[in-house]
Amino acid sequence: MELNNLKKLSIQISLSGLSFCILNSSDSEIEFLKRVDFKSKLTPEAVLEELQSFISKEPRLLQTFDSVLVLFQNELSNIVPEEFFEEENASDYLKFSSKIIKTDFISHDKIEANNSINVFVPFININNYLFEVYGEFEYKHASTIFLEQILKKEENSNDDKIYINVEPFHFEMAVIKKGQFQLYNSFEYLTKEDFIYYVLFAFEQLKLDTETVTVKLTGNIVEDDELYQMLYTYIRFVTFDEPSKNYSYTKTDEVNPQHQHTLILNSFN
Repeated sequence: MELNNLKKLSIQISLSGLSFCILNSSDSEIEFLKRVDFKSKLTPEAVLEELQSFISKEPRLLQTFDSVLVLFQNELSNIVPEEFFEEENASDYLKFSSKIIKTDFISHDKIEANNSINVFVPFININNYLFEVYGEFEYKHASTIFLEQILKKEENSNDDKIYINVEPFHFEMAVIKKGQFQLYNSFEYLTKEDFIYYVLFAFEQLKLDTETVTVKLTGNIVEDDELYQMLYTYIRFVTFDEPSKNYSYTKTDEVNPQHQHTLILNSFN
């Protein structure tokens, strides 16, 4: 492997797809950016096979990086106020909202922006493989990055906003009311009707106004697709949320709009 101490790698892993990003930190330039969406929701074992196949065929991923960050994007997470968190009872924070088993390894992140702990289950089979490839690396839950950036951005806001990160078979939603964190959740959907049901249900439960709240979108959604059109039918203000930092780009394999990569690009901040 070629050694380059200026390059950072982030890998985003879910059961519905993978994302890869290489940042050259010497000049804040993105050298590689690739999103791979699966045709169906896979098992962790099948995701590992896809990951192995992709890395083995992409020479740019077979360097030695200064740092490697892995983002696990699954529904097996829960936000706990730091003052109530006890590490020895970590599984208790998940068992009522997620399907976990006794042998699951439980990890956690600190969300500095609101003094909370994100308790989650990483995919250990994937961690083991990535350790073989890259040696030591850091891993977090993707929602930690998602929420940290939103909470920083909205800290002094007087508006109500909903942030939605869309993936092929699920989406994450965070609700901010006048700078205060109200809700984070992950929802599975199969149809555009499923999708809009969960969004409008959040509006109803939190007494939000579809005529005044801004919905900010990232991920696998573009202006002319059915999910966007469904949102815009019911909600007046719908926009795309760009990455928090402006990077320059070398010629990459991606031609998608930046908002489709906001989560992984924000992982370098």
